[in-house]
Amino acid sequence: MNKVIANADEAIRDIADGATLMLGGFGLCGIPENCIAALVRKGVKDLTCISNNAGVDDFGLGLLLKTRQIRKMMSSYVGENAEFERQLLAGELEVDLIPQGTLATRIQMAGMGIPAFFTPAGYGTEIAEGKEVREFDGKHYLMEMALPADFAIVKAWKGDTMGNLVFQKTTRNFSTSMAKAGKITIAEVEQLVQPGELDPDQIHVPGIYVHRIFQGSNYEKRIERKTVKI
Repeated sequence: MNKVIANADEAIRDIADGATLMLGGFGLCGIPENCIAALVRKGVKDLTCISNNAGVDDFGLGLLLKTRQIRKMMSSYVGENAEFERQLLAGELEVDLIPQGTLATRIQMAGMGIPAFFTPAGYGTEIAEGKEVREFDGKHYLMEMALPADFAIVKAWKGDTMGNLVFQKTTRNFSTSMAKAGKITIAEVEQLVQPGELDPDQIHVPGIYVHRIFQGSNYEKRIERKTVKI
């Protein structure tokens, strides 16, 4: 199977209105910038977006929020986006805030084919409303469902034409699990190489999980909040 495609626009060609998308990265680190820009150009709407964050006002998922293409956000950290806050308070955006560890594990379980698991995170809070609770060894746990998606969109440092991916540092946090949890996984990479050029021991996502791959361009690599010492 030839997994290499020309660009982001071709990669997201069959993403339709109402689709559920996972978008990798951690904060603004390692987000699929090219594919997000292509989604804006395509104008697809009513999206459910699963992501660690909601971007900032003029970057990342903030671009899709600005154009009102997102119907629902499922995230763990959304504190840097004023437009997100405005839409939430105005009742224009459906939001599911999920504890970060729970979000990561729900995605991981989807990739492993495990439908549900129990976690103590959120017990006794609003997060527990409507969820099954069980007691194990005197401690209460919530049942959380696995979280799959129609499409998983990730960005890697390097990838080969067979779809094998290598990430750098923090960018691995959600992307490696997301790449295994989407019905269709799209990877944009900074460097696209030939099979055999990647060290097998350094591959984070095997190519069997990746359906489409292309070499991206013009990455900004922004810093979400810069802290300096005086």
